[in-house]
Amino acid sequence: MFERYVQIVHAVSEWGWEDMRCAMNGLRMINRILLTAVFGRRIFERLVAIGIAALFSTHSVGGAELKVVSANAMHAALQELAQHFEAASVHKAVIEYGTVGYVEKKVLGDDPVDVAIIIRPLFEKLVGTGKLLGDTGAPLARVPIGLAVRASAPKPDIRTVAAWQKALLAANIVTYGDPRMGDAGIHLAHVLETLGLAEVLRSKTRLISPSAGQSGAQYLAGLFQRGETEIAMAPISVLGETQGVDIVGLLPAELQSPDLSYWAGLVSTSRHAAEAMALIGFLTSPPARAVYRAKSMEPG
Repeated sequence: MFERYVQIVHAVSEWGWEDMRCAMNGLRMINRILLTAVFGRRIFERLVAIGIAALFSTHSVGGAELKVVSANAMHAALQELAQHFEAASVHKAVIEYGTVGYVEKKVLGDDPVDVAIIIRPLFEKLVGTGKLLGDTGAPLARVPIGLAVRASAPKPDIRTVAAWQKALLAANIVTYGDPRMGDAGIHLAHVLETLGLAEVLRSKTRLISPSAGQSGAQYLAGLFQRGETEIAMAPISVLGETQGVDIVGLLPAELQSPDLSYWAGLVSTSRHAAEAMALIGFLTSPPARAVYRAKSMEPG
């Protein structure tokens, strides 16, 4: 598939959006070289290792349409970053969002997918199947779990585990993600069970269960608008996109999940491996990390 191996050691690690755009507006023949250099030596050496000589091919002039599948929790950051990527390159990122289970199904299927973005435990599982190429994996961001209430409603104290428990017990309706859909829902269900709160809260729990094509933020906004919940716990990135709520803050550190770290990797069915690796590199660049921080995520 690839005609020759890349033999480059040059790398640039601290460019901003304007630097990227300037590079991409230069000679088309070298635009992929410059784009890849932005991402630093670590990602670039991976490209060399798997022989991505396509970085120099004339195909880059027309650009590629990259198919990306991602967990819903990364929606807020990826929507912004995709625009920057497309502005800085000749490629287009078409991103499909879904539950962790949905992303897993897409990766395990036979349809072409270029990049998958999922939590680390599932990433490692899919590497074991051969569907994700482990050497191409890169950590993007950790997404902590937060708590929100209806806009203008009193904000409960959740600074300690005891205060958080008191807030849940005082609420008439409590909402978190459906554990069957993965991510934060599984973790929160486990926390509630461990603390002996699951049975106590069962009658007043409303799970976040969006339908196909509906984001968790949209589903959650509907619950608040209809008065069908008072307190919601979800990835902070989801709460940040939910209309009609006030974010109280993050859950105490003891209640956070170490597994909600999202990784990007090349899928074995990719038809645009070089371009997909360039996108992964872009998502780990310093400007991308700034976007994650702006969305209350923790880069890396």
